[in-house]
Amino acid sequence: MPSLLLVVFILQFLLHIINTVGASAVNELLWMLYNKLPTPTSGSAQKAQKLKKEIVQLKRELGNTSPQDNFSKWAKLDRQHNKAMADFQKIDGSLRTHQTTFTSAVSTLRWLGTQGLRFILQFWFAKSPMFWIPAGWVPYYVEWILSFPRAPLGSVSINVWGVACASMIALASEGLAAGWVLVTHKPTPVATEKKREKEEAMAFQADTRSGEKKEL
Repeated sequence: MPSLLLVVFILQFLLHIINTVGASAVNELLWMLYNKLPTPTSGSAQKAQKLKKEIVQLKRELGNTSPQDNFSKWAKLDRQHNKAMADFQKIDGSLRTHQTTFTSAVSTLRWLGTQGLRFILQFWFAKSPMFWIPAGWVPYYVEWILSFPRAPLGSVSINVWGVACASMIALASEGLAAGWVLVTHKPTPVATEKKREKEEAMAFQADTRSGEKKEL
């Protein structure tokens, strides 16, 4: 059986990763992995990705084609673009319904496996010492703080150990991020990926809105 000290440390580490990357990013990653498997939505997800690429490609071709100089080609591309957009919106609407259910289930399981488990451990082992402090090392009031709320005096409680782990993980993470920026002169991979995903989402949403306006 793994040490309780290690279990608490791993829980705090997982919580730090989730908070750093973002719960929504974790949900999106799990949703992508779910659709890679032979699941009921995998076929629709692959078709949606194919249509998305097709829409972007058709949009570029439309931008490079003059409706005055080559109207027939422009009209053909416009019809293909509108059809692909309509098909994508239909599939995307169905996928979003499934994704909402999936995200709700994943969020519940993630909370139970991290925050929920942490609360249970803190309640169950509230009176159990994580380890003992040598007698006379710290004043009485420090011993009382370290044993808060119900651990034996002179020991470190599970609550205090959890706070210590979270603090050390946060400091180590900030140090690694600062070292990465100093060495590479680039933002961290997480920040770069978030920026790229945001730019792609904004570009595609703009294209989607323009397509909707055209239909109106």
